[in-house]
Amino acid sequence: MRGTQGKPYVSPHWVTDAWSAFTDDRVVRVAVDAVGGDNAPDEVVKGALAAAGPQLNVVLVGDEPRVRALLPPGAAHLSVVHAPDVIGPGEEPATAARTKTGSGIVVGLRMVQEGAADAFVSAGNTGAVVAASVLYVRRIPGVKRPAICTIMPAMPAPVAFLDVGANAECRPEFLRQFAIMGQAFAREVMGIPEPTIGLLSIGEEPSKGTPEVVEAHRLIADDERIAHFRGNVEGRDIMNRLVDVVVADGFTGNVCLKTIEGSARAILGALRATVMLNAKTKLGGLLIRKDLQVLKDALNPEEFGGALLVGMNAPVVIAHGNSRARGIAQAIRMGRRGAVSGLLPTIARELGARPEAV
Repeated sequence: MRGTQGKPYVSPHWVTDAWSAFTDDRVVRVAVDAVGGDNAPDEVVKGALAAAGPQLNVVLVGDEPRVRALLPPGAAHLSVVHAPDVIGPGEEPATAARTKTGSGIVVGLRMVQEGAADAFVSAGNTGAVVAASVLYVRRIPGVKRPAICTIMPAMPAPVAFLDVGANAECRPEFLRQFAIMGQAFAREVMGIPEPTIGLLSIGEEPSKGTPEVVEAHRLIADDERIAHFRGNVEGRDIMNRLVDVVVADGFTGNVCLKTIEGSARAILGALRATVMLNAKTKLGGLLIRKDLQVLKDALNPEEFGGALLVGMNAPVVIAHGNSRARGIAQAIRMGRRGAVSGLLPTIARELGARPEAV
């Protein structure tokens, strides 16, 4: 496998830079759950204002009087749709998706279903977003399970990682489909021409892992649609970016994602504390201040916005629950990128080309 030792860091704004290379004049309408997330609606509205533009119209879905009070006079490319209800973080997802039809999540996803919006973004209850997406937007024909695909901060460039929470348990056939969808995501959304794929396990050998992972390894290796499968990767390999796409079940992926995020915050906090120890370390910190900022930005999940629920008939973006304005803006931009890219037709073509095992 290829490593990254000795390679320089990329721009901390890699996603914005990469997406700007894919110019498209299409006007995309993104519905945004204005009341979902720890910092809603204030930070959501700020993020929407930052992202909105001539090719990106934003529809804020939530308590209309509350949302409008946060908008400046004459805000362009923004509109508001009233949704009086909120699905809380502790509510049972499937039940809430069916019963709270006046929530920002359900109203926004029904807008996508009815063609009033091209994509949807929420930092609210992840389970409810997944359940309501399956109920209203529905899966691409041939997709057995959707997967949450995130762009994981890594060096020298980010890596696609799925599933990070939609499916706690996965059959081997699901993991094979995740590999196909992750390959399409890396190519069409991240702009990686020939992405390499790795299956997360407890050892590099094909025989390592649970029976499901061992069988998934065989299925992925034998599938000619997956062009560059590099075999199993371990947790320590993700941040070293041995592959472009990492595939896992949703339970393992979510634990891994949050462990890496927590570790990155702890390391940056320890580095900050070390810099502030005394006059000598403070002077050294000033000398490398710009370099430290590059590192901080490169490891900041806010730079990558949200995770795309791949396998759906339209782009559904799940933003981090504690997203602030920068993260929301990037999630909205990801929604547009998902709509104008070839991701959906590529997945439909790859997974609709043959009958899949149930």
